[in-house]
Amino acid sequence: MDDSWETDRSCSKISDSETLQDKNGNEDEPSLPLREFYPYIRCALCTGFFIDATTITECLHTFCKSCIVKHFFYSNRCPNCDIVVHQTQPLYNIRPDRQLQDIVYKMVPHLEEAERQRMCAFYKNRGLVMPKPVAVPSILPTKPLKQKQKDMMPQSVFTIPPELDVSLMLEFVGAENGIENYKPLERKYVRVSGEATIRHVELFIRRKMELSPNLQVDVVCGEHILQQRQSLREVRSTMGKNALQDGMLVLQFGLVLPGQ
Repeated sequence: MDDSWETDRSCSKISDSETLQDKNGNEDEPSLPLREFYPYIRCALCTGFFIDATTITECLHTFCKSCIVKHFFYSNRCPNCDIVVHQTQPLYNIRPDRQLQDIVYKMVPHLEEAERQRMCAFYKNRGLVMPKPVAVPSILPTKPLKQKQKDMMPQSVFTIPPELDVSLMLEFVGAENGIENYKPLERKYVRVSGEATIRHVELFIRRKMELSPNLQVDVVCGEHILQQRQSLREVRSTMGKNALQDGMLVLQFGLVLPGQ
């Protein structure tokens, strides 16, 4: 299958004059140029709006699914920040971001319908059958009564990849006086690759708490302030069992004003 459909669809753009307005046409609601949101809804690889938005779990950068999959054919690094996503299988560390894709479709008029039409034309021009969405049955089929007991036991629908070998507990110890307007860290427990660094932990905290880029995030393990370049596997090995709680590596962090 050639890339003509992928190339065509990745150029999904609209005029810079488009604005986001209230659906009811309420003139009291502010209107914002769509281009102000481009850094958050466009793929850095194809420069088009996200289609099948897919996020790298190591650094939380997002791309079109087809764009990042093709990129990983010849590289194992993130196109944005250049971190190693995975030494041998970078596709293990990407996840679909359906919420972001829904937002893009709502913000960009006719993008979803245009994408559907391009897909239909692609398969039709090549005499191929259009794939149907996978239907999830509302009622599970009844299993035979003679089935073995072990098969009747509930099974996990998700297996944690072996690369995610470090469990983190992130403890917020507070912010310096004068620091306000940040969100609480709702996701305290995280499972990541040991190859991830303290810099990746900081980026995760910044994104989840919506921190100003001017703030400094100090990450501490025990009584030691950690360096951004240190990997989590290195920290766990160096700090030993004293840094663990119920098998999880405990990292404390605080927010500091610049220059402190």
